[in-house]
Amino acid sequence: MSPLPGDPGAILDLDRRRRLGMVEAVWGEHKSAAQIIPIAQKMLSAAETVLVTRVAPDKAEAVLAALPPGALDYHPAAACLASPLPEALPERGPVMVLGGGSSDLTVASEALLSLRCHRVPAELLLDVGVSGLQRLLGRLDQLRSARVLIACAGMEGALPTVLAGLLPQPVIAVPVSVGYGVSAGGVAALHGMLASCAPGLVVVNIDNGYGAAMAALRILVAQA
Repeated sequence: MSPLPGDPGAILDLDRRRRLGMVEAVWGEHKSAAQIIPIAQKMLSAAETVLVTRVAPDKAEAVLAALPPGALDYHPAAACLASPLPEALPERGPVMVLGGGSSDLTVASEALLSLRCHRVPAELLLDVGVSGLQRLLGRLDQLRSARVLIACAGMEGALPTVLAGLLPQPVIAVPVSVGYGVSAGGVAALHGMLASCAPGLVVVNIDNGYGAAMAALRILVAQA
């Protein structure tokens, strides 16, 4: 696809790792494969980690076919394309990414993959939502070992509040666009998390697993 007249193409922030300790993620949902391919090529040429979020399988297939074999991998659970994952640095973690249920998997997996792209040891724990609170209470000892908790939840979004009331680590809340009627595509969860009575709870935007991961990374860098 030819660029529009006067369109110089993507101008990448290849200095972001030096400046902030994180790579520039590429929003893939509203870009075509023809737009993603030169961005990925430019990042690969700069020896930079590639992370493209919100990529449908057919679009990912087209991108991978245009790049050298093994240059990127597709992670269907996270709906992301990424460079081969580097070895984790133990001193950067661990971070625990939690989901209330399997419907939160895509958002939680995006957060997990984003952390691993930055060499942060991270684990995923699903099905610990408040509808079966005993499942969460039975994992508290495991969660105490994490330096940061990322909690993804839809419906009324209560999971992060419960976590922040039980454990002392930073808790980053991610509202997920899951739920009936008045859940309103994650708006109810977002409002519930913003109105949480648990002091110090950090809230990112709806379905923003990447943003939650970068908030966790900033906390870990500050703690180092």
